[in-house]
Amino acid sequence: MIYSSAADWRAADRKRVLLFGMSGLGKTHVASLLRGSGGWFHYSVDYRIGTRYMGEHIADNFKRAAMKVPLLRELLMTDSVYIASNITFDNLAPLSTYLGKPGNPDLGGLPFADYMIRQDQHRVAEIAALLDAPHFIHRAEDIYGYANFVCDSGGSICEVVEPENPADPVLKALSNNLLMVWIEGTEDHTAELVRRFDRAPKPMYYQPEFLAAAWADYRAERGLTEAEVDPDAFVRWTFARALAHRQPRYRAMADNWGLTLKASAVAQVRSAADFDDLIAEALEARA
Repeated sequence: MIYSSAADWRAADRKRVLLFGMSGLGKTHVASLLRGSGGWFHYSVDYRIGTRYMGEHIADNFKRAAMKVPLLRELLMTDSVYIASNITFDNLAPLSTYLGKPGNPDLGGLPFADYMIRQDQHRVAEIAALLDAPHFIHRAEDIYGYANFVCDSGGSICEVVEPENPADPVLKALSNNLLMVWIEGTEDHTAELVRRFDRAPKPMYYQPEFLAAAWADYRAERGLTEAEVDPDAFVRWTFARALAHRQPRYRAMADNWGLTLKASAVAQVRSAADFDDLIAEALEARA
């Protein structure tokens, strides 16, 4: 780790961290709080994915829908209108909408083959966005004068790396430049995330082997053809399994590449100073 002790962390004139873990446990909240303190640059991996690496895919998807409307088709064909997504740190809906859900097209589902293509596009984009973090560390200081840097990673980071591989290129690049910090939830947190997802199921990225097995198992259990699958029902069924699949991968990332903060402790952070103290305590505990 780039900070070997609590004293090393407190004395550092450049504090650089990457937050990872399940969505909904405080990564973006803490990153936004640090940014709001005035001394930290906030790098959002999901925002980078949706703008730099998948922005064209997202816009093209909007254009396909617009081409089905005669008025919009005429305007698009004459370059009279401009269609683009309006992704922000707090609103990543255009990216989620593009990823979609597999199943019945009458319920908004995608053919599974098309869905897997979009999943792979996200995998490539996520790796690229993660590897961009060191460049943005330099850019943040060189252009804007930010010495402190927080990388707000997506919940699927554990799906695109090999935590047990000491030569993993993404984790090596990240850990050489940032302190890797896992925000660990409890079973209660997991249950709440499942309840929240059940109320409003949304598209996600999954490891391809896990996803292919889930798709086959779901259809076999219910005797459904691809076109008969309710997209929302499938992603609801898959979500809890995905969280269980990710938990040991997050833990391996923390054990082998960084440290762990409890989500309950992160929820108490109210200032950059609170965050400094929390990291220092975690470094002392690890030592």
